Amino acid sequence: MSRLRRMPPRRSYDQYCSAARALDLVGDRWTLLIVRELLAGPRRYTDLHADLPGVSTDVLASRLKDMERDGLATRRRLPPPGAATVYELTARGSALLPVLQALGAWGEPELGARRPTDAVRAHWFALPLLRALEGEGLVEVHLEAGDFHVRAGAEAGADGPVYGDGPAPRDPDARLTFDTATCEAVAQGRLSLADAVRAGRVTVTGEGAIAKALREA
Repeated sequence: MSRLRRMPPRRSYDQYCSAARALDLVGDRWTLLIVRELLAGPRRYTDLHADLPGVSTDVLASRLKDMERDGLATRRRLPPPGAATVYELTARGSALLPVLQALGAWGEPELGARRPTDAVRAHWFALPLLRALEGEGLVEVHLEAGDFHVRAGAEAGADGPVYGDGPAPRDPDARLTFDTATCEAVAQGRLSLADAVRAGRVTVTGEGAIAKALREA
């Protein structure tokens, strides 16, 4: 007779403190980086593994199970022709966006020069760019490392992905083109986006409010 497999109980700091309770859920290594990836929308396990270099398959599977159990993520099967299993954030998981943004802003001084062992993905610049953008709208970004799009302002708080790989799903309010070095400077907080535009290091096209504000800054 087969036994039902039980998930191990969640480890806890056993402290009556909201910060400790939060860390009970997201304090394990890799969990918040999985949230960062899922802010882009539903992702397959293989895609998550590819964009989280360094994580083992066992650890990734374990973290995803923990996130399902704790109500941060769900798993569903896409209908044909996709017919793939994807993971996506719940509303509770999506509410971690400002936490990640605050953590990213706090960590900007730690970036420094890129180390030879550092991996990089174009869409990892999405959250720093969201912090640098003012206004609301859909912004398409073209980098040497690849293209991605972000939903700034109220767009980022709306239902749906905060950012995504590739071109924008509709005509964007602004298109930004710049090199990786400039994007790194913005991500590190060493250069404001407006200053980068004024210095000619960012090309801005589009007729949305964000595009006009950047050109007039």
